[in-house]
Amino acid sequence: MRECLAELLSTFVLITITLSGAAQKVTSEETKGNLLTSYLAGALAVMVGIYIAGGISGAHMNPAFSLVMCLTEQFPWWKFPIFYLVETLASFLASGVVYILYYDAIWHYSNGTLTVSGPRETASIFATYPADYVSVANGFVDQAGATVVGTGVLILGVMGIMDNRNKGVPKGLEPVVVAMLVLSIESSMGANCGCPLNPARDIGPRLFTYVAGWGPEVFRGNGWWWVPLVAPLVGAAVGTYLYQLCVAFHYPEEDGDALEEQGSIVLVNKNIELDTGVSSKEDTGGTVPARYPPPPHTSSTVPTATPVTLLNES
Repeated sequence: MRECLAELLSTFVLITITLSGAAQKVTSEETKGNLLTSYLAGALAVMVGIYIAGGISGAHMNPAFSLVMCLTEQFPWWKFPIFYLVETLASFLASGVVYILYYDAIWHYSNGTLTVSGPRETASIFATYPADYVSVANGFVDQAGATVVGTGVLILGVMGIMDNRNKGVPKGLEPVVVAMLVLSIESSMGANCGCPLNPARDIGPRLFTYVAGWGPEVFRGNGWWWVPLVAPLVGAAVGTYLYQLCVAFHYPEEDGDALEEQGSIVLVNKNIELDTGVSSKEDTGGTVPARYPPPPHTSSTVPTATPVTLLNES
């Protein structure tokens, strides 16, 4: 229960800041914010969320990162759907808060009509929609990581950050580095589809817009709605195994022995004592749990290697 509450709060803060950045940009017609400030808000929100819940739940805040933890046997599979639901609920609730916060601005900007397309559309404040020239197939490839972009790049970067056998990150600064990674991806890969790196961040707000007045058009369009749900998970899996294949499997043999003993395919450093108290790193989806890694007898459900938050995408 405590993990769910921590995950709920961290994801709520992440989505509230992210959507508020987008709402400020859109409703002010970029006079009080622009694309860069929107991306910066989302990236810094990742950092804040990690600092809030990293020591309790791992601050996944993104089902794609939870999947990575499951694939590397650092997170139990039975918790995956629970975290997914909690993160989606938090995203839905955060959307309601942002809608209330910008209620007057949204209705003024949209001239009293909530639309999904057109010059005065406001649905993109809450969920991602592809550019007019992007097909569903191209959008899927863009975010699935089939060419190691989007979520795949995010996961590759996060795994490099959280792997303490690689170049280290100063203790306590892991969330800052993850936020910089998210900002770099959003700034370079968001033109086609708005960078949907987080399934919960997309489906929660999309469901809110469905019930709040935008209607079923948020799920119609050109059939795009399912791509932000599926593609980030595919990209996460691709990024995970690419890192194993190209980096993790090439460490010295003694590290491989530690991995085998741990029952994990990556991210266990044999040379780090269990009682050193070194901070772990989090995802998207950068966590900073209190002890890293936890001793074998601990009852904590925080993964024994470093949890890191992925991210979000705006």
